[in-house]
Amino acid sequence: MAKNLVIVESPAKAKTIMKYLGKDYKVLASMGHLRDLPEKNIGVDIENHFTPKYQPIKGKKELIKELSDTAKKSEKVYLATDPDREGEAISWHIAQMLKIDEASDCRITFNEITKSAVTNAIEHPRSIDMDLVDAQQARRILDRIVGYKLSPLLWKKVKKGLSAGRVQSVATRIVCDRELEIQNFKSEEFWTVTADLNKEAERFLAKLALKNGKKFDLHNEEETSAAVEQIKNQDFAVEKVKKSKKTRRPYPPFITSTLQQEASRKLGFTAKRTMMAAQQLYEGIDLKERGLVGLITYMRTDSLRVAQEAMEEAKKYIVSRFSGEYAPKSYNVYKSKKGNVQDAHEAIRPSIVDLAPDDIKAYLSNDQYKLYKLIWERFIASQMSSAMLNVVSVDIKAGDYTFKTGGSTVLFDGFMKLYVESTDEEKEEDNQKMPALNEGDKLTLNKLDPKQNFTKPPARYTEASLIKAMEENGIGRPSTYAPTITTILNREYVEKEGKTLKPTELGMIITDLMKNHFKDIVDVKFTANMEEELDKIEEGNIDWVSVLDDFYGGFEKVLKAAESIEKVKLKEEVTDVICEKCGRNMVIKSGRYGKFLACPGFPECKNAKPITVEVSGVLCPLCGGKVLQKKSKRGKVYYGCEHNPTCGFMTWDEPTNEKCELCGSVMAKKRYGKGSKLYCINQECPNTLKTRKKADGEEEKTAAKKTTAKKAAPKKTTAKKSPAKKKTVE
Repeated sequence: MAKNLVIVESPAKAKTIMKYLGKDYKVLASMGHLRDLPEKNIGVDIENHFTPKYQPIKGKKELIKELSDTAKKSEKVYLATDPDREGEAISWHIAQMLKIDEASDCRITFNEITKSAVTNAIEHPRSIDMDLVDAQQARRILDRIVGYKLSPLLWKKVKKGLSAGRVQSVATRIVCDRELEIQNFKSEEFWTVTADLNKEAERFLAKLALKNGKKFDLHNEEETSAAVEQIKNQDFAVEKVKKSKKTRRPYPPFITSTLQQEASRKLGFTAKRTMMAAQQLYEGIDLKERGLVGLITYMRTDSLRVAQEAMEEAKKYIVSRFSGEYAPKSYNVYKSKKGNVQDAHEAIRPSIVDLAPDDIKAYLSNDQYKLYKLIWERFIASQMSSAMLNVVSVDIKAGDYTFKTGGSTVLFDGFMKLYVESTDEEKEEDNQKMPALNEGDKLTLNKLDPKQNFTKPPARYTEASLIKAMEENGIGRPSTYAPTITTILNREYVEKEGKTLKPTELGMIITDLMKNHFKDIVDVKFTANMEEELDKIEEGNIDWVSVLDDFYGGFEKVLKAAESIEKVKLKEEVTDVICEKCGRNMVIKSGRYGKFLACPGFPECKNAKPITVEVSGVLCPLCGGKVLQKKSKRGKVYYGCEHNPTCGFMTWDEPTNEKCELCGSVMAKKRYGKGSKLYCINQECPNTLKTRKKADGEEEKTAAKKTTAKKAAPKKTTAKKSPAKKKTVE
């Protein structure tokens, strides 16, 4: 029997840590929380200082017994849950259940799962930080009170099944407020004039900017035509040339919010998908010869701090891979602009710098590889030299009018050799190739290009820009961004339209109700102030019960006043689909797994069916019927024949109206991240997906043999089960 017991949260983390500790240690996983507030009641004694009534989580009885029995037989128990508020609270709950003294040296934490970090943590245990625990308890109880007190009100006043959340309600409001801005936006006309100019044989463009030295705006076609008539006969000459050198500093390493934003922009990942892959990279990946290795530091952080040894490792790598000029003389150190940063652990970085993404690609899933590459390149780039740019701006005179142009060239690429950040909205940058221009140079006008434009409303939020807005406004913390967005989408308060987030009618109605009757709950500043109060609890500067007491006093009064709100009637979306049982036009309803068609005659007529959309121009390859887009019970989109179940054709991939050049059958589109691949759905055709994968694999193997002497270990694959008993086309 091992002398010591280490309790972590996940089995993957347990395996990785066990590798470093040896036979004197047994590592078990708690599988997250072991106890929580009850599911079916509020579980908080509000009258008795907000005392929580915790109980074991259903289904964890055997696990709790195993942990308890092992703890009794162990000389020492170490609680090694995640290094944040949530992790500290989980350790406290475990200590309470296993009767471990919370004031004893039972708690260990590490920012990265490496041998040195784990062994160092074992050598320096501490007691459970009750300030962290109290901050987490306050958040949990606060959210429980809001949810359990507000949700029944929404059931009575809007519809059954709705729920309200403190942070989620504010996030929904941010999306709704932007939609109102868009709806109320009044577009204004304006015109631009671009001059196509020559200096000898070199052409470039310049935009009209000034008249008589003052900003010149054109509002309509008449004004623009008059200006063009005056300009076209003028002589064009360079009036002023300003040259400068611009230094562009590297981007800092990732924190949780910037990782989620950049993964959304560059990889098309949702915040949830990003955090799932990051969790796997943190807990450990099996690298065969190396065994299980934690590849990145802890991924829930808002600190930009980086350990000295990590900066030293990065510098060595940069010098060896690029050259000495790409490594700055002193290390790049970054500081957060916000004052409320939790600096318990570092920024997100690779735990072992020398493990370059392509060296371990064979052992990673597609998502893991893409995210690790993003994190690794961002960190290495953060420790590289600044880029140097040559910037030129030019004023060109044409009578009373002044045109402006400019451009930039890279003198030294620095960190840009490895990494350039994306943006939410691609900005127009004038980086055209410029001829050498000097003051007094005469230019030739080729043509003037007047163009009508209209001011645009603000863009809808994407997941990336919503996370940025939440971070800037102090709404939530690193651990809450992803679950908050997932929640408002699952509750159908917000829906995705392409990559953008759009409020549903339900989201707008609930937000309007909350703004009118619970303005503090959906007030951005109030919610940000509450986050600061939680931070003060964590720092030991304020009592958690007093924070809850201050909140509940005002909340209870508003809750009682809201009982007089009139019931809101939701509009039903009527369709042209006729109910075959009673002849009424069916309406769109929302259920647990999304929207469906239902008869408005309920309960007399209980007819309901899934919503189907015809795939234009595509016929079933088996029977010639129409191909319909459908949704499974879990909400996943698939495609099937209108004659189902008589005809068993179905596929997860989108059929197209393109025909296979070999057999003339339907081509389907298989998506891979941002890319896609067409293949023939006729399983007897050489152009099927399996055949293509095999051909691609042979090409990759051939290329790999030419570029490396050592063959990478093949990645294990498992056959996927068909989701239905229908005839499935891959």
